[in-house]
Amino acid sequence: MAHPKRKTSKTRRDKRRTHDGLTSKALSVDATTGEIHVRHQAHVFEGNLYYKGKLVVENFK
Repeated sequence: MAHPKRKTSKTRRDKRRTHDGLTSKALSVDATTGEIHVRHQAHVFEGNLYYKGKLVVENFK
């Protein structure tokens, strides 16, 4: 297995990872509620928790 010849500095490592935050979050419209939400995440609509268009928890905070 390959091993690095020298330690990669924290600065160099972090520079390589800076580009991930530039893209915007993928948004989707819920078919049941019509609410715009972040994809693959549950969202609250009128006090209820929905995921993939289905009611998961009623009377959620």
